Amino acid sequence: MGLATGQKVIAVGCGWWGFRERAFATHLDSCAATGFRTLEIGIGDEFAATFPMNTDQQQAAEAMSKAAEAGIKLSFATAENDFSLADPQAHRRMLEHVLAVIDIARLFGVSHLRLFAGFTPAKDVTARLYEQVVDAFKVVNERCVEYGIAISVETHGKITWKGGVAHHENTISTDPHYLERLMRDLPANIGFNYDPGNIKAVWPGEPDCFVSIVNERINYCHLKDWIARDGGWIAGAIGDGTLDYGSLLPKISFDGIYLIEYEPLDDVEDGIRRSLTYLEQLGYRINLR
Repeated sequence: MGLATGQKVIAVGCGWWGFRERAFATHLDSCAATGFRTLEIGIGDEFAATFPMNTDQQQAAEAMSKAAEAGIKLSFATAENDFSLADPQAHRRMLEHVLAVIDIARLFGVSHLRLFAGFTPAKDVTARLYEQVVDAFKVVNERCVEYGIAISVETHGKITWKGGVAHHENTISTDPHYLERLMRDLPANIGFNYDPGNIKAVWPGEPDCFVSIVNERINYCHLKDWIARDGGWIAGAIGDGTLDYGSLLPKISFDGIYLIEYEPLDDVEDGIRRSLTYLEQLGYRINLR
């Protein structure tokens, strides 16, 4: 069931970004201790928590076995990518990287793969770059369809960090007009990882965070917030900031597992607990999944 008005049950799983500097086993233990049954994983060589690009079938099977022993499914995977790179050779390498990520994701039997459209500011995206993004998604979608994996394009701006403060810029995955175009131009089976916190950080005056644009294609959802600080933002738990999830959640038609994505590294377990408490305060019965 979705989160229509009057419904007070929400399925919740655990995102991985706040655990990015910890080993997978630590993330798994923390997830299990909290009672989660679904864990998001990262694939790539960027962080300690990601499964590296040389992950083979045996290593994936071992990780899945450990997760199964804890009663946890690894249904969601993420990759770090940018399909809006201006240099054609760099874009070609990026596309090859994502195809390799998909091959690894298949080893884990994931159902959804979170990808980015790109981090070039929307004002700098030319017709060629936009077509490049759409074409890249068509290529990787063919591989994902072969493996039974659904793509989820995250709503995410370009972030520049200054003194520990994040400054978000509008990209084609946070811009309402580009989102409308992507809804038309991407293959119909490609969905969106709706992250309203990221939309808010670019468009703080939009209380519905453009949910009406992508609602019918949301197949993945991150729950977090950003808190205003020194002309930018610092990441926080839902309930820490001003994003009114009490009004927003009933508008979201997505009926899957919402992933708590608490980003700060130093108190991630506490941030997750605050997020769960906030959902309870909104009147939701939490179904840890």
